[in-house]
Amino acid sequence: MSFSEIYTIAGSAMNAQSQRLNTVASNLANVDAAASSEETAYRALKPVFQTIYQQTQTGGVSANVNMAGVVQSDAALEKRYEPDHPMADDTGYVFYSNVNSVQEMADMMAATRAFETSTDVMARVSSMQQNLLKLGGM
Repeated sequence: MSFSEIYTIAGSAMNAQSQRLNTVASNLANVDAAASSEETAYRALKPVFQTIYQQTQTGGVSANVNMAGVVQSDAALEKRYEPDHPMADDTGYVFYSNVNSVQEMADMMAATRAFETSTDVMARVSSMQQNLLKLGGM
């Protein structure tokens, strides 16, 4: 596997984790979003990733991460009886998002660690390249 292939793999992983962090940020921003109906209530977003396999120039197989899309969580919305709330429906209920802030924070930590792992891989590959250049200059 060439250095450029390693950079491509690590870069695709970093991109995937950045997109994962974006969905976490969107979810956390809407954790207490109120709506007057189930249809208009915010639903947590979850990224869907897929592995793309490619034939390498050296005859091997390389795997990259690609974001296939974003789906809405099907977890139940929170329904509260708040007849004085400006967003209350005709029966006095307000619908709140189905975002679980604890789960989102755990996702954020996992995505951050995965991103850091990819940056470590890139740093080590760069160090290996520098050492190879030093050996060639002797």
